[in-house]
Amino acid sequence: MDGVGLGLIMHHRALGKVFEVQCLHIPVYDRTPFEVLVDIVEEVVRKEHASSPNKPIYLVGDSLGGCLALAVAARNPMVDLVLILANPATSLEMSQLKPLFPILEALPDELHNTVPYLLSFVMGEPVKMAMVNVDQKLPPSRMLRQLSENLTALLPRLSVISDIIPKDSLVWKLKLLKSAAAYANSRLHAVKAEVLVLASLKDNMLPSGDEAKRLSRMLKNCEVRTFVENGHALLLEDGINLLTVIRATGKYRRSRRLDYVTDFLPPSLSELKFGFDQNSGFFRWVPNFTSPVMLSTLGDGKIVQGLSGVPSEGPVILVGNHMLMGFELPGLVEAFLREKEIMVRGLAHPTLFAPSSSNNELSSFDYARLFGAVPVTASNFFKLFSTKSHVLLYPGGAREALHYKGEEYKLFWPDRPEFVRMAAKFNATIVPFGVVGEDDLAELVLDYDDLMRIPVVNDVIRKSVDEAVKVRTADEGEVGNENLFLPGLLPKIPGRFYYLFGKPIETQGKEELLRDRKSAEEMYLQIKSEVASSIAYLLKKRDEDPYRNIIDRTIYRLFSTPAQDVPSFSPETKREV
Repeated sequence: MDGVGLGLIMHHRALGKVFEVQCLHIPVYDRTPFEVLVDIVEEVVRKEHASSPNKPIYLVGDSLGGCLALAVAARNPMVDLVLILANPATSLEMSQLKPLFPILEALPDELHNTVPYLLSFVMGEPVKMAMVNVDQKLPPSRMLRQLSENLTALLPRLSVISDIIPKDSLVWKLKLLKSAAAYANSRLHAVKAEVLVLASLKDNMLPSGDEAKRLSRMLKNCEVRTFVENGHALLLEDGINLLTVIRATGKYRRSRRLDYVTDFLPPSLSELKFGFDQNSGFFRWVPNFTSPVMLSTLGDGKIVQGLSGVPSEGPVILVGNHMLMGFELPGLVEAFLREKEIMVRGLAHPTLFAPSSSNNELSSFDYARLFGAVPVTASNFFKLFSTKSHVLLYPGGAREALHYKGEEYKLFWPDRPEFVRMAAKFNATIVPFGVVGEDDLAELVLDYDDLMRIPVVNDVIRKSVDEAVKVRTADEGEVGNENLFLPGLLPKIPGRFYYLFGKPIETQGKEELLRDRKSAEEMYLQIKSEVASSIAYLLKKRDEDPYRNIIDRTIYRLFSTPAQDVPSFSPETKREV
């Protein structure tokens, strides 16, 4: 960690639950050259690797520490390293403050006390730093008062830094930074490690946004996440959870290869809260605007409010239909967490897990991984059932989620009942479900055919389709069509999402599903029919919901009723299928 190591304070407790944490400490008056610092870290890394050769070693480097991590990685290409670099100082030569370095070195001693105050506004965003321990559940007036008190207390404390870091130490630090940047940059070509760069776009000390792009081009295995509203002291500012970032970007693993099933760690309470309450992305606004209605079917065929009809003990496979863009996912995942305390593990298209860079802290894809999604493969399917998980499967896949105009609620299922046979092998319970509501949220105005008529756009789509991993190579026709694209949508005044989980289907004791393909096909068709029947039921019954319109729901919620408790239609006692 850069400076006096404060960046570790906010993260060591969470990291310590998952990792064995070691920290390199450089005393203020220490004058160890950069090359010797590399030797020191390298020795520790090699000892750890020798004791546990099959485990990855993580190097978290902030600013100068980023250069140090890259240098160690360049000299140890055979060691399994994962580098997490926060605003690395490899871009020092392009720093906005470079013209001030000679002035800083020549600054009289009596003016040195002003340096910490100046650097505080260069290195970080004071408001975000002061927001770290502000309770955001407080009323606005009390939040502002607490923030004001924190800011008032923050600046005087900076005067202590001038005593901790005297002038000669600061001058040495600048020389050390120059040496570190030159050393690391000259060896970038030798870095074989897995790298994640965290770049602040409001970094007033280094051009970290541009540097992240440069590093992603130069390093062989590098991803970037950018933080739009943060400054240089990224790890000291509010809203940054280093462990969450590591896990959501798919960097957490226990061996040389990432195993999406065995390496998964359930989200913490703070991660759940941020994902569904504070996050401004996909996982928050869809459930908030659509107030999902959850219905399930008991063993006697009775439809009830809530998820009591879905077995709590796994293995369970939930099989249903995709709505446009997978809009139904956040509401489903949240409902199972809230009502049954069950983490649903979704089988998703491999493209979601491809290395990428994001202009936001964490993308919707990152949150999907954080909340348990795994690539759809036979081996992952097998492992999930082995761990008695609740598995979410969409046989219609990308073709259903990216359907064309006029194809709302149409099923695009392949003629292969493999998931039925896999479920039977583990005596899993199959729960078919249907969901509707996409036509109450947005209108599809530009589908694949429309976009392919637009010059330039069609070339971009063709390139993405060619580069994407193919899942359904054995399927023909529309079922095997996996054209990945972003459709043009026209938002509507939000209606409501409705989910109906059908009567659970037991596979225990049905060995014929394994031996006889025809029996498996019959079960498969039964499940598909149940999904279609659930969709038809919901499309009909939602017309009876007095709170289908968001305006009516908003008025109802003025009395402090949570979104999930807004009533809807009364389900029928029995549903004829």
